[in-house]
Amino acid sequence: MSESAAPAEQHPTPENMTMMQAFEWYVPDDHLHWKRLESQISQLKAYGIDNLWIPPGCKASSPSGNGYDVYDLYDLGEFDQKGSKATKWGTKEELLSMTKAAKEAGVGLYWDAVLNHKAAADHKEKCEAQEVDSDDRNKTVSDPYEIDAWLGFDFPGRGDTYSKQKYHWFHFSGTDYNADNNKTAIYKILGDKTKGWAHDGDVDSEKGNYDYLMFADLDYSHPEVEQDVLNWGTWMSNEVAIKGIRFDAVKHFSEDFLRRFCSQMDDTHGEGWFFVGEFWKDSLEDMSRYLDRMGRKFSLFDAPLVYNFSQLSKTEDADLRTVFNNTLVKTEPVNATLVMNHDTQPYQALEASIEPFFKPLAYALILLRYDGYPCIFYGDVYGMDPKGDKQTFEPSCGGALPHLSLARKLYAYGLQKDYFDYATCIGWVRYGTWDRRFGCAVIMSNAGPGEKRMHVGEMHAGEKWTDVLGWEDREIVIDGEGYGTFVCPGTSLSVWVNKEAEGRDRFGKFDSNIYGK
Repeated sequence: MSESAAPAEQHPTPENMTMMQAFEWYVPDDHLHWKRLESQISQLKAYGIDNLWIPPGCKASSPSGNGYDVYDLYDLGEFDQKGSKATKWGTKEELLSMTKAAKEAGVGLYWDAVLNHKAAADHKEKCEAQEVDSDDRNKTVSDPYEIDAWLGFDFPGRGDTYSKQKYHWFHFSGTDYNADNNKTAIYKILGDKTKGWAHDGDVDSEKGNYDYLMFADLDYSHPEVEQDVLNWGTWMSNEVAIKGIRFDAVKHFSEDFLRRFCSQMDDTHGEGWFFVGEFWKDSLEDMSRYLDRMGRKFSLFDAPLVYNFSQLSKTEDADLRTVFNNTLVKTEPVNATLVMNHDTQPYQALEASIEPFFKPLAYALILLRYDGYPCIFYGDVYGMDPKGDKQTFEPSCGGALPHLSLARKLYAYGLQKDYFDYATCIGWVRYGTWDRRFGCAVIMSNAGPGEKRMHVGEMHAGEKWTDVLGWEDREIVIDGEGYGTFVCPGTSLSVWVNKEAEGRDRFGKFDSNIYGK
């Protein structure tokens, strides 16, 4: 390693990018979330957050709905429907004010698109249907018969504004309630205007055919459904200044349609949009096959890595060297990594609890290494469930998560050398680059205090390095060969950087008091 001047042909090192999921399940339903986010944008940018995955801001089934119970894609908090003008998150005017502030700060927004289904129909419609086995959707458990189902969507508050399309029974492939006999079941809708479940290979094969998830399941083989949602994509991306889309429940709706949707967005806005899907399955093979079918224009969240974090955090003296075994980021490094989200947080259906001591370790493993596009969680930055609907949680990592994201932005560059040489204490070094030269050394332990001699480069000889988190208070002097003996507290980690490195003065106190408590 050398600190010699960069050759003329060298290009600037691209900045590390980090996204944040900008909500959690139990955000208060006070319709103030867009305003709260707007107040935080400059602080988040200062701590290394470049893009926000914002919640599904379309009108839900009620004023308290998080948006996964989507009613009207074309109502972003503009029309008086389903009990209010605002969505849980706020009004359209407040959404656009927040997006304007984000654009001015250089923060990108990813929209959470819920395209699998519709909820809270305006009226019932009769149609022919057949009950299917909940564990094998290809197996029928009744003869065909007429049901009276909530499948009529007129959008009376919006009328024909933005879209004239209304939805009827023949726009759906399935539903879950028959008002004639008050029976809840999974009903496959029949008739000459609908084709039943999506064909094999177009949705996931779990439960035989996983087309049906919940509510009124959209049938993307119907041309009116396809065209209306394609039109919505163009409309929404012009209404709201976004840079990408997170697609909910991609296991459950047509891959053919989703490829067309992504191609249209690229054609409309140019290449470079970010698309990420929620394909939540602890199967690396299934996820890799999905990415192949999507033509590699698409990313997935690394669900197997989340489960590894959860398991390692609960196992005494677990082998940290196995953390990336059978994960997407190990085999497909361009994909998105995370520690927790709104589905895996406490009290949610896919809960994957992670012991508090392990959260900082997990975040360092996604933020300070070369591979993956990391996503940090609002609930870990600001806390979860402030009203105590289930259980209130304070910000995780002792409030240090924003410091880890800032360390990524400033120092986690260049070649990476791993010291995965001891089961309960691992480390790695980032050597920096010609124009981002400071680098960093990370050491963590899930047992007692850790110590590890690591090479950071001869160009750092004589420098004094300290822990940017402040969890270790000593100084480490780099020897003439570029080595330092780095330490960390027990069941914790430390992130070591030259104490004189540019940006060290930016590690102040992050204000996580978003609710003004």
